Amino acid sequence: MAEAHPVQGEQVRMPVEIRHADASSAIFLVDAAAAAELLAPAGLAPLTVLPGKAVCSLAFVRYVDGDLGPYHEFAFSLMARQSGRRDSTGAYIHWLPVNQSFTCEAGQSIWGFPKLMADIDITPVRGGHRCEVRIDGELVVALRISNGLPMPAGAGGASIDAYTHRNGILRRTPWLMDPSQVRGRPGGARVELGTHPVSEQLRALGLPKTALFSSRIGQLRMTFSDATTVLRTREG
Repeated sequence: MAEAHPVQGEQVRMPVEIRHADASSAIFLVDAAAAAELLAPAGLAPLTVLPGKAVCSLAFVRYVDGDLGPYHEFAFSLMARQSGRRDSTGAYIHWLPVNQSFTCEAGQSIWGFPKLMADIDITPVRGGHRCEVRIDGELVVALRISNGLPMPAGAGGASIDAYTHRNGILRRTPWLMDPSQVRGRPGGARVELGTHPVSEQLRALGLPKTALFSSRIGQLRMTFSDATTVLRTREG
């Protein structure tokens, strides 16, 4: 029998399936020293693709049908790996606001995701989509993604493991994606930042700036398996 986790009086069974979602994202080359500072508490190092440059992703997802219910999510992540291990590259999820309490608690308790409650408004705009994230009425970040040109489905995003760090525990979660209706282009993103501490972290990385690449996935299926503990960075 599949393992189950209690969340708000319900049982969440593994693996968790997302049957219908859509997503917009942008990839940026950012300051590697600033990225290393954000990753240090987790015991990770940034993946550097050019001297002094790390890889940051900003994305917003509209979950329509899945095991955790419908909700909106914004993701701020950094490509990272364990020091001295070339085969350990994954996406470190640094900040993951959502707008529904069930997925917030499930994400924290099952996988250690840094989920928190926020107001997340995702709207279609001319030529693309825009997401605005506010906490206690304060703008943290807004991201606008242009639609781009049709692309092969495989270009919409590869399956990758997700790193999380919570209560002194570094975890790694298998994250499988099946994208379709994919569009993309170089650039194609506009970032607006507020005055929240996370806004300042994004500024320290060098944002706002031109994106390396942006994409839109019109139909996205995902599967999340149980997390495994990689490292205890301190007593939780």
